[in-house]
Amino acid sequence: MKTIKIGVAGLGRLGLIHAENISNMKNIELTAISNLNEPHNKEVAERLNVPYSYTNYDEMIENPELDAVCIATPSGLHTEQIKAAFKKGLHVFCEKPIGLDVEDIKKTIKTIDDNKDKIFHLGFMRRYDEDYQYAKEMIDNGEIGEISIIRSYGIDPITGLKDFVNFAKKSPSGGLFLDMGVHDIDVIRWLTNAEVTKVWANGTNKAAPELDEVNEIEIGTATMQLDNGVTGFLVLGRTASHGYHVEAEIIGTKGMLRIASTPEKNKVTVFNEYGVVRPTSQGFPERFREAYISEIHDFVNCIRENKQPKINALDGLRGTEVAIACQKSFEEDTLVEITY
Repeated sequence: MKTIKIGVAGLGRLGLIHAENISNMKNIELTAISNLNEPHNKEVAERLNVPYSYTNYDEMIENPELDAVCIATPSGLHTEQIKAAFKKGLHVFCEKPIGLDVEDIKKTIKTIDDNKDKIFHLGFMRRYDEDYQYAKEMIDNGEIGEISIIRSYGIDPITGLKDFVNFAKKSPSGGLFLDMGVHDIDVIRWLTNAEVTKVWANGTNKAAPELDEVNEIEIGTATMQLDNGVTGFLVLGRTASHGYHVEAEIIGTKGMLRIASTPEKNKVTVFNEYGVVRPTSQGFPERFREAYISEIHDFVNCIRENKQPKINALDGLRGTEVAIACQKSFEEDTLVEITY
């Protein structure tokens, strides 16, 4: 079996997860890394035994040994890096969001469509989580009837709030709905097989009022109307005191499902002076560890079998469109309709 050689762009938390996962997979090689911080590159290259290291993405994709790239750089760079990779004949795995500007994403989709012989994969890892997949199968089999209401929560640990405030003061994140909400928006679209047509969003800064100065919020909500009559609720935040809280609830005419209503770390229950305690996961690398591995496996399998993945660039575009509408609704305090 031919070894698929991959270069990883960006070595932040998520890029490092992908780099480490790729380095541990059979018949796949972490051939190159690119990141602005050269000392960090050196440490990662030595630890993961990476043959090539770059501080410039464009130089990395010139490497003739590469078959594919995994893009985990800041969101504003994604569209140009996707197009550059296709120009070099590389397969592309890109982290969410696909981009921050709708028109730019549409141009990028044209490039993707013009390169059908190459694989484009988008990093919506919740679709690869076993719990979400189990719920999806039940929904598609009609086991809870017709969906009437769906809600999705994505709340980061409050322990990371200070770091985010410092980050937001230096560079824009795209806003809570775009930076974090695209995962939940994708889950809502995926589980309901429907598109969002109207949004009403709100938000506040109770825990970090200084975010007002940079037009950011630390907790936000959105009520959504979908084109099949389903009502969706979105809750996003950075203030979960107990850990990393990601859950979903789907209410149907024959029953309801809850995915991870308690974000359990494992199957252990602790009985001590604090009462009966269930330990919880403390971050996305822990909660979605297996999903991150599964999505890279799917990317590589698509390359080997020359088939396009079920997640496509249009999913990225729709997620961004809804997230931008939510941000607009919050900023203008109004109901926003979305047309496609």
